[in-house]
Amino acid sequence: MKFLKPLTVIATAIPLALTGCVTDPVTGQQSASKTAMYGLGGAAVCGIVGALTHGGKGARNSALACGAVGAGIGGYMDYQEKKLRQSLANTNIEVERQGNQIKLVMPENVTFATGSAALSGQAQSALSAAAQTLVQYPDTTLTINGHTDNTGNDAINEPLSRNRAESVATFLQSRGVSSTRLSTFGYGSRQPIASNATVEGRAQNRRVEILINPDQRAIDAAKKQM
Repeated sequence: MKFLKPLTVIATAIPLALTGCVTDPVTGQQSASKTAMYGLGGAAVCGIVGALTHGGKGARNSALACGAVGAGIGGYMDYQEKKLRQSLANTNIEVERQGNQIKLVMPENVTFATGSAALSGQAQSALSAAAQTLVQYPDTTLTINGHTDNTGNDAINEPLSRNRAESVATFLQSRGVSSTRLSTFGYGSRQPIASNATVEGRAQNRRVEILINPDQRAIDAAKKQM
């Protein structure tokens, strides 16, 4: 019956995790706190691992430790997400959240002219606002990915997508974001998010994405709070 003990840990964690809720600063809607949800997920997984390796006591200790780390990082990303949503409201730059990753999606029509890697004035204004938050939350890495539609060929699209990603990175550096946090990639048309068969789909595929993830310092800081 030892294998049932992780369920006890998870069941104990559920009511604790679900007590947190946050209000979206843009929409005013309340939802379950991401901090609580991510802490719960970490506790559940680590509880199972602990049970398999150390028995019931290991399950409880592992769940508590990993839940605390997950909640700490989740909270750090929660605050950063809120500020980014506030600063990027009405810019047409999308802020998405998946686990402890924040994604900024910058469509071409507000970022670059067709065939160009020069940032528009609108994009510079939005990135300046985003950079203020990114500087305030330095314990993250930023992966900047450029994408195009399938018009033309990869000999043109891949360098263009890479140059656009580098333009975003260079601008963020000029606004105080450390270059050590930044990495850039150009994928051309290889990672579409919509059909290239329509005008609307191709427009969605022409984009730059900024993936914001907690770095090792954020993980270490969360561990110290345990």
